[in-house]
Amino acid sequence: MALLGGAAQAWPLAGQAQVSFGKRPLIAWLSGGTTAVAGRFAADFVDGMRELGYVEGQNFDIVYRYAEGFQDRLPALALAQELVQLKPEVIVAAAINVAVPVRHATSTIPIVCPALADAVHLSLIASEARPGGNVTGIEPYVAGLPAKQMEFAREIVPGAHRVGLLTNLQDPKAPPQRHELTSAAKALELTVVEADVNRPEEIERTWQTIAREHVDVVIVLQTTLLLSVGRRIADLAMTQRLPTVYGYREHVLVGGLISYGVDLRWCFRRGAYFVDKILHGTPPGELPVEFPSKMFLAVNLKTAKALAIEVPPTLLARADEVVE
Repeated sequence: MALLGGAAQAWPLAGQAQVSFGKRPLIAWLSGGTTAVAGRFAADFVDGMRELGYVEGQNFDIVYRYAEGFQDRLPALALAQELVQLKPEVIVAAAINVAVPVRHATSTIPIVCPALADAVHLSLIASEARPGGNVTGIEPYVAGLPAKQMEFAREIVPGAHRVGLLTNLQDPKAPPQRHELTSAAKALELTVVEADVNRPEEIERTWQTIAREHVDVVIVLQTTLLLSVGRRIADLAMTQRLPTVYGYREHVLVGGLISYGVDLRWCFRRGAYFVDKILHGTPPGELPVEFPSKMFLAVNLKTAKALAIEVPPTLLARADEVVE
């Protein structure tokens, strides 16, 4: 446990987690993010359950575990094994970075992942149409989305020639995004500067690596860790006066400039649909993976003003959310 550092305090030992839940179905929630950030998505999931007639503590129980941003495989696997010992009816793995260790911990307990990415390649499912096995959920990483974020970077900083990429390649959903972004940059004849961060305490040093390269704009990949430290990224971007593009609106709410991507609130509310179906007897392998039908554009005008960025009126007209 000493090897886990601060993460060791994020959960009780499995032997200490013996709780009786009576006859109500037990749902286990596991996130690699922080309680402060990922806890909001847990609330979205519970809201989705409520819409389907479920009331926590009355007709279902739920236990929560968070890795607090530590992505090392050992903490996630330890948490997964602890939850498996509780014998829940369903495990909700908040994102792919915890869905993988949960699947390693059990091949029988149904797993619902509201942010499922690259699942076929990772052997979590056989196909989106018929997953097979015990994993299903929502695939929010739509092909073409990272390239669109590159377009927004050029739109918000028209003369940009050097683009920074803040990556988090330990997260399984990051490499496909990186590949698409670098391909898009090559097509636009842009220079890409990459810096990779995989632990919360690395963010300042990694950001400085990008800033020293005099990039014109930064794109932050969509991962659990980078979302968890979103406020810190926004503060660093402001300090360095670097316009920054994100995939999640949550970044914009804490000071980020612009985001374009899926609405995670919808994904987690929709996750309740899968849990409901499973509790009523449908095997997870027979529940097709779903895809969001709408992308969400958010802009922070206060940040734009502080950075002396003139947001094009055409972009504002397309925005789903404007923070002022």
